[in-house]
Amino acid sequence: MPVRKNRDSLVCTCAILIVIVAEILLFSASDARAGGGQDSAGAKATFQTKCAMCHGPDGTGSEVGKSLNIPDLRSEAVRKVPDAELVKIVSDGKGGMPPFKGSLTEAQIHALVRYVRSLRQHKK
Repeated sequence: MPVRKNRDSLVCTCAILIVIVAEILLFSASDARAGGGQDSAGAKATFQTKCAMCHGPDGTGSEVGKSLNIPDLRSEAVRKVPDAELVKIVSDGKGGMPPFKGSLTEAQIHALVRYVRSLRQHKK
């Protein structure tokens, strides 16, 4: 009888652990999906503080940016640039644009690229 009780206890413990692990995994997955909004809000704030001075608040370019001939971030030309290249441009800089790899994390840079991609959806 004690062997069966130990085995039943072990099975019950394993079942509980499986349920706990499954809940953690499901929670993590739903949290990651929900984090998209936070990621977007954070990227928008980063864009406003780091990029809008030249690129304008909506990506069309500020007066300073237009005087430097920066492209409209919502344009077809920018849409054709692969994400990896945009990440490199933000990281390393290009032309008159300074590099941001020293002041932004890789995750922030990737979030900025996703944010720039979302700007085209708002183009009139």
